[in-house]
Amino acid sequence: MNQQCELCGREPVETTVHHLTPKEMGGTHMPTADLCIPCHKQIHSLYTNRDIMTLGLTGIQALRQDERIAPYIRWIRKQPATTIPRVRKSHHVRKS
Repeated sequence: MNQQCELCGREPVETTVHHLTPKEMGGTHMPTADLCIPCHKQIHSLYTNRDIMTLGLTGIQALRQDERIAPYIRWIRKQPATTIPRVRKSHHVRKS
């Protein structure tokens, strides 16, 4: 089903459900966001679940304003909705 990504705003894109509060941190029944696959992968490549909680990135606005993902959002908005770039986990995430 094609929808709009709540983070980058691209449409029509295939979306996945992102738990704004990680499930392992008690977010199973808390708010979620519909994100395109690239945005969802990018969040998890830049931040650990602990980072998401400690940096307060449990909302779309907070994510959009974070300096680590903001440049990515500016870039992906210019890409066609069919674009699914390869994502590499940051060194920070790989070592945790």
